[in-house]
Amino acid sequence: MKILVLNSGSSSQKSALFEIGLEPSADPVPPLWEGKLEWNGNVEKLTIKNSHDAEIRDESRAADQKTSIERLLRNLWSGPTAVLKAPTEIGVVGHRIVHGGPKLSDPTIITAEVRQAIEDVSSIAPLHNRAGLQGIHIIERLLGNTPQVAVFDTGFHRTLPPAAKVYPGPYEWYKRGIHRYGFHGINHQYCAQRAARLLQKDISFLRILTCHLGNGCSLAAISAGKSIDTTMGFTPLEGLMMGTRSGSIDPGILVHLMRSGESGDQLDGVLNHRSGLLGLSGISGDMRAILEGIRSGNERSKLAFHVFVHRLQAGIGAMITSMGGLDVLVFTAGIGENSPEVRRATCANLGFLGIQLDEAQNAAEANSDRSVSRQDASVRVFVIRAQEDWAIARECAQLCKPS
Repeated sequence: MKILVLNSGSSSQKSALFEIGLEPSADPVPPLWEGKLEWNGNVEKLTIKNSHDAEIRDESRAADQKTSIERLLRNLWSGPTAVLKAPTEIGVVGHRIVHGGPKLSDPTIITAEVRQAIEDVSSIAPLHNRAGLQGIHIIERLLGNTPQVAVFDTGFHRTLPPAAKVYPGPYEWYKRGIHRYGFHGINHQYCAQRAARLLQKDISFLRILTCHLGNGCSLAAISAGKSIDTTMGFTPLEGLMMGTRSGSIDPGILVHLMRSGESGDQLDGVLNHRSGLLGLSGISGDMRAILEGIRSGNERSKLAFHVFVHRLQAGIGAMITSMGGLDVLVFTAGIGENSPEVRRATCANLGFLGIQLDEAQNAAEANSDRSVSRQDASVRVFVIRAQEDWAIARECAQLCKPS
């Protein structure tokens, strides 16, 4: 079965085509084709490559997003990167949907009712859910009645116990669906399962802490394969400091600013788009630019880095407490996979927990999943590549498998 995956974001569109048999492999397989669109202001960057090493790279003035995404997907069956003779070869399309709200957690075939439920919670994660809905609409235009599946970032965290899930506000909040949902669940679940396989151990006996560190950042405490605590909450804004998001702050600050005349929309813009690494450094929300700023002596870049690490260490401590200990620590996503500096600084004060890095392994450049802890350390530390697209494709294959 050929499965197309759309991973729709507010500033990017990633797509990948996989071919999966009746019994999907537990370990990732490379896609037949993958494409990516990135929007940065008025600039649109396109990258496409297939398994035959054909590649397209282009940078141009940004067009209408829907038009650009349709043009990207048509490269599957036309042009130099085509791997299909016709779009009808695609058996199912999977979508990463960030927020499933109170009604949706398991991967599910998209119907009118499912689409409405995704729309109903779009106000909680507006940039992400609306991008996902746009992707669903585009596939309908291009592929007609091809089955589409929604896979939810919040789904893995449905096992959170009440103590971790419920906010200490009025109980009526909880009854209205205002509670911790958690996000990045697709990758947290994949990384935990992957770490167990790398260790050749039963995940049922492991306490795993996964650190998803990208433009968005979150932690998950995974005990016996289930999420029992996580840092993101009702929205993807809570928790760790991120690229442009503040993470958790004193809510009294918002009350103070609103009393000073700032509107809810203004505060939303500040907290989501002008805070985090960007807000403190004044340079960028990209950790690579922050590290370059540090090397050039920029004091605000140093501040941004140290606040990021401090909050990451504090979050790790909280997650370990939820599990009563730790067997495996995983770093994943853009920063987690590619920044030895962040891994080194984060683990520096965690030796008392049995976390000790092998400096040579931590500093080595590698594209494969690997251990970066010392062999005699009691806690194993892994760097694992984020494989959300593969995880979504596998869920689609299992859901749509012929009976």
